Amino acid sequence: MARKNRKTDELRKIEIIPDFQGIPSGVTLVSFGSTKVLTSVSTDNFVPPYLRGTGTGWLNAEYSIMPYATIPRNRREREKISGRTQEIQRLIGRSLRCVTDLGAFGEKTVKVDCDVLQADGGTRTAAITGAFTALYIFFKRQQKARKIFTFPVTGHIAAVSCGIVEGEALLDLDYEEDYMATCDMNVVGDGDNFAEVQSSGEEKLFTRAQLDKLTGMASAAIKDIIAMQKEAIKSAM
Repeated sequence: MARKNRKTDELRKIEIIPDFQGIPSGVTLVSFGSTKVLTSVSTDNFVPPYLRGTGTGWLNAEYSIMPYATIPRNRREREKISGRTQEIQRLIGRSLRCVTDLGAFGEKTVKVDCDVLQADGGTRTAAITGAFTALYIFFKRQQKARKIFTFPVTGHIAAVSCGIVEGEALLDLDYEEDYMATCDMNVVGDGDNFAEVQSSGEEKLFTRAQLDKLTGMASAAIKDIIAMQKEAIKSAM
């Protein structure tokens, strides 16, 4: 597939803007092309029942798409969230827990909110990228304020989508490309190691060679994204 404005292994324009709302919780706006996700971090003074008395905390995520993020309008999930939303929330939470020491902040629950303001493909991977940035800034400020003494973040992660479109491996799919993909993939990690790899064939089988091509392409891109995260974090400190 011939892309109009990008090479097959080229990311969309990425912007990571910390302190988007000017409050100390590290609210971060991340953009992958036209996809825009607002991420924030807060804490609750409780943990799931099975963690009470253990001295260990928890981290979970909530994800939602604003009604105006898509055309036609996306209906709000009020009484019951969809299976897709549950899946994405769990993905974000798992990914962040991979690089978080849950014993470093006591018996509290860290809540990460990811709100999609504009959707053009790759919303879950953009959410993870922004959420990690917000989480890092949040904990750094907690440590500076002496609310915690051990920094809980144990590594860096980011995420990106990729897929096979018209037989060709493409990085960072927009909505149109994702719709056309015969295989799509979400990769989360640090560029050398993986927190999660999600991949599925939409219409037909994909090959081991294609799998290796996609994960290699994504891993290289994740290193570039992490460099952008670090610059955003530095600007917020």
